[in-house]
Amino acid sequence: MGLQSMTGFARREGTSGRSRWAWELRSVNGKGLDVRLRLPPGLERLETDIRKLITDRFSRGNLQVGLSVSVDESRVEAVVNQNALATVLTLRDQLTGLIDPAPLRLDTLLGIRGIVEFKEAEESEEALAARDADIMAGLDGALGDLTEMRRQEGHALGQILLGHVVTIETLTGAVERDPSRSPQEIAAKLAAQVALLLDGAASLDRDRLHAEAALIATRADLREEIDRLKAHVTAARDLIAKGGPVGRKLDFLAQEFNRESNTICSKSNAAAVTAAGIELKVVIDQFREQVQNLE
Repeated sequence: MGLQSMTGFARREGTSGRSRWAWELRSVNGKGLDVRLRLPPGLERLETDIRKLITDRFSRGNLQVGLSVSVDESRVEAVVNQNALATVLTLRDQLTGLIDPAPLRLDTLLGIRGIVEFKEAEESEEALAARDADIMAGLDGALGDLTEMRRQEGHALGQILLGHVVTIETLTGAVERDPSRSPQEIAAKLAAQVALLLDGAASLDRDRLHAEAALIATRADLREEIDRLKAHVTAARDLIAKGGPVGRKLDFLAQEFNRESNTICSKSNAAAVTAAGIELKVVIDQFREQVQNLE
């Protein structure tokens, strides 16, 4: 399973009987999965099934999911108000002998308000079920399109992240190989500083001063930070290769990368190491910014 970005767009449309439907899906970054549905009146019954389809495919992202449905052609049917018709016929019988007894004509009945009503024909339950099935199949296709778009962008992000990881690895190696890191170099610098302090200051405790210098030399060692950076580089490569919803784990690694680079900068005793540490921080910030786009 490859990496997935959290951004994407998809649209699917089709027809079912007299109805034309269209799905439009938009996805952007989010801490979790937030789905906002916009359904036409009367189709709220589909919401549970729609949300299940979405949660089966995605674990993160803010999704806006909209459905529009229209009727291509209207069908009108005439509905006879039986009660009103019965009332008119009863009245005719009651007035027999008082008015012209000619039979009622259809055009006369149609002219009487309330006898016949014309309204749009309702779909049968079978037709509505078929339409709903077509609409859900369309959503499934749109979700597939959105997934593919997110995967394509996720693949591109993965290549960018791997480039950042290579840079982090290179800078870590530069810090590890810097001559200022060697115990001899650290000792020489501290010895020179101790000599300056002792020069003309006979009252200083030489043994205590040397002990403190040794402690400072130990704290200045960057071996642990370098080893942890190397381990984080390996973990980042493994997560990118594994794919799937690993955005949160990579974000955690970015924080760990940043922690180690901060420590390197604070413990550095050489301009070259400090410069590498600062460059590490810049690359790590770029790495973390890209990670925010991953599911």
